[in-house]
Amino acid sequence: MSIKERLSTLRKAMQSRSIDAYIIPSSDPHQSEYVADHWKAREWISGFTGSAGLAIITPDQAGIWTDSRYYIQAEAELKDTGFKVHPLHENGLMQYPHWLQAHLPENSTLGLDGHLWTTAQLRHIKRALLPKGITLETEVDLITTAWTDRPDLPQDPVFELQLSYAGESRVAKIRKIRSALKAEAAHYYLINKLDDIAWLLNLRGSDIAFNPVFLAYLWLSPDDCLLFIDTQKIPADLRTSLRQEGIHLKPYGTIEHHLRQLPSDHQTVYIESSLNTALRKRINPEHCREGKGLIQAEKAIKNATEIDHLRGAMIKDGLALLRFYRWLEELIPSGYITEYDCVEQLKHFRSQQERYFGESFSAIVGYRANGAIVHYRPDKKRSANIQPEGLLLIDSGGQYLDGTTDITRTISLGAPTPAEKAAFTKVLKGHIALASIHFPKGTTGGQLDVLARMYLWKSGQNYGHGTGHGVGFFLNVHEGPQSISPLAATPRGRTPIWPGMITSNEPGYYEAGSFGIRTENLILCVESEHSSPTSPFFTFETLSLFPIDQSLIDLSSLENEEINWLNNYHQQVYQKLNPHLNEAESQWLAQKCQVIEWE
Repeated sequence: MSIKERLSTLRKAMQSRSIDAYIIPSSDPHQSEYVADHWKAREWISGFTGSAGLAIITPDQAGIWTDSRYYIQAEAELKDTGFKVHPLHENGLMQYPHWLQAHLPENSTLGLDGHLWTTAQLRHIKRALLPKGITLETEVDLITTAWTDRPDLPQDPVFELQLSYAGESRVAKIRKIRSALKAEAAHYYLINKLDDIAWLLNLRGSDIAFNPVFLAYLWLSPDDCLLFIDTQKIPADLRTSLRQEGIHLKPYGTIEHHLRQLPSDHQTVYIESSLNTALRKRINPEHCREGKGLIQAEKAIKNATEIDHLRGAMIKDGLALLRFYRWLEELIPSGYITEYDCVEQLKHFRSQQERYFGESFSAIVGYRANGAIVHYRPDKKRSANIQPEGLLLIDSGGQYLDGTTDITRTISLGAPTPAEKAAFTKVLKGHIALASIHFPKGTTGGQLDVLARMYLWKSGQNYGHGTGHGVGFFLNVHEGPQSISPLAATPRGRTPIWPGMITSNEPGYYEAGSFGIRTENLILCVESEHSSPTSPFFTFETLSLFPIDQSLIDLSSLENEEINWLNNYHQQVYQKLNPHLNEAESQWLAQKCQVIEWE
């Protein structure tokens, strides 16, 4: 069916259920960032492929609400579909609950599938609808009937992440979480976040693209550990190991039945705000306690084994990038290389490395104006030819059994303009300021964010995305609880940065229709040399290993300390990659990492 035919089918289903408006989010029942094809209903109904946003359909209007990263992409993908693009999370502009209030008649009905929404999200919607007496129906699944060729739930097998990589057994991890549960005076813990379950049990899967997780719920108590999963996905030997360690399997689809069977006087169930409304409704509110994630904080602090492995993964990733960029340099003069070719070659060179599992996200390769589309992803049919001129932005990452990577480089393919060099240098100065800061214990990502922006701000420039996100260990490339972001009042923005946390450092600058610039490395929080028992201080160790394009730097704008940082970084890149290179590769890297002399 075409997009317009899908809209027509859904509207007929709405009419049959007396639904005046229907909302389709981007999420799954686990509030995952990326979702299995089975739950890509918003993409199916609209054709918009961005990872963030929601669709609202009424009898005479259809809209997609998404954030600034996707405006240009959404406008292109939604052309002639009947959908209109609306801004999400923009100050001073009407947000979707208020749009619903303004456009729905009094006493009308709004429908949605409560499996895909949290209670907090619905509370926000209800507050806006109350003045007009609009009813919110939360058990309305119109997609299953309308989407006749909907993909099945994934059936890929689950596998064990060996202790030699994980650094801590699942038995020890479960013991920690049970202690945390006891400290919360709760008796049961219903865990719905897929990466939390994967981390806790030292298991991995491939149910969702880019994130090595599997669809499951986990029910934890002092005596029981129940894993709700499609049991056929667990190999027999692993099933035996889990059972011997007190982890028992239940069918994935029986979680609601399990919650319904809890006695009315059951003890307290601990949940997180990310639990979907449909499951929360099955728990007696009098015995339900909502709090912060008990696993996130443990998962965010990487242990020594994970950190050692990740340093090795960074070398492998740097080697793959080196071979990719050499390939690119050799072929660009032909004018026949496309953005999509780059995506495929990045995958190829990473796949040559040991313990490679896949991409950590869909690579962003943006040539010239496409680089200004923050989350631009080329496909085979719509992909620019790369010429020996202008800027090329490449943001990519890999999943290895021994770590997750995420790195962005912007390179000049010809003589850069003064405006391009000025912007690149400001971004680089912000990157260095964040990478080299020393900060006291308790400092949050919201407090650190300004370091990356201050040189752009001096010129009235900015970028519309966060500066840094947490990164998992062979898990989700976007991981909480920390972030480095101007949204300092959010839970992630308020989270202190602590030793062992791995976070991205990725300031950028974008001129629509012209170019995009971003420089990204992963950084590890470590104890500072200035730390003392009475005054703990932390700093960052840069983990990513690949040269920064010196042809784009306005050296006259760098301070001596910044030149020192850049020289030291390039020396580290060369020393760690060079032992694995042939003579031609070594010469190439030496040229890219050449020392900048002070004037």
